Amino acid sequence: MPPSDLTAVWLTLKLAGTTTALLLLIATPIAWWLAHTRSFWKGPVAALVNLPLVLPPTVLGFYLLLAMGPDGPVGQLTQALGLGRLPFTFWGLVVGSVLFSMPFAVQPIQNAFEAMGDRPMEVAATLRAGLRDRFFSVAVPLARPGFLTAIVLAFSPTVGEFGVVLMLGGNIPGETQVVSVAIYNHVEAMEYGPAHLLAGAMVAFSFVVLLSLNLLGRRRAP
Repeated sequence: MPPSDLTAVWLTLKLAGTTTALLLLIATPIAWWLAHTRSFWKGPVAALVNLPLVLPPTVLGFYLLLAMGPDGPVGQLTQALGLGRLPFTFWGLVVGSVLFSMPFAVQPIQNAFEAMGDRPMEVAATLRAGLRDRFFSVAVPLARPGFLTAIVLAFSPTVGEFGVVLMLGGNIPGETQVVSVAIYNHVEAMEYGPAHLLAGAMVAFSFVVLLSLNLLGRRRAP
């Protein structure tokens, strides 16, 4: 495997790992709120979170590119804070990947919280457990299968995403060139050997992801 492809693999794993870690922090409170609120805003917020499921990735990437560009509101904010411009950088890819993979993290955690019901938290409250203690000692352990599913589902789409990362990151070797873009480059240059190697690795990875989800589903079954 060429060194450039190895770099692309490492960058892809780094991007997926960073995205997954951030998604767990961001998706958990959103999932908790969606699972317990009766607010009118539950529907609009849920629709906004799940929008990447139906929105073409290139559309999402295009509007993120405009928002984070030099004339966009996010771009102006990051420049004012001394953070520079996010497009065509690794952290720009992270922002796009987090938004793209958000529903894959929120939905399983929300489903786990809803399946848990209110009874365990009420029992813990009668034992004088504080809200933080109840959440981390009762809710999180009971929702563990949902968190495991969220980790798998958040990591895997980031590994294979093409449209968002290409729009936001372009094709900069060692900076924003991930595996999906590297495969595209090889095919465009009619270099089918390296393309087969990377594509075959993606097929194997996808199989492992689906197998893992199947095993998690069996463990949750009564």
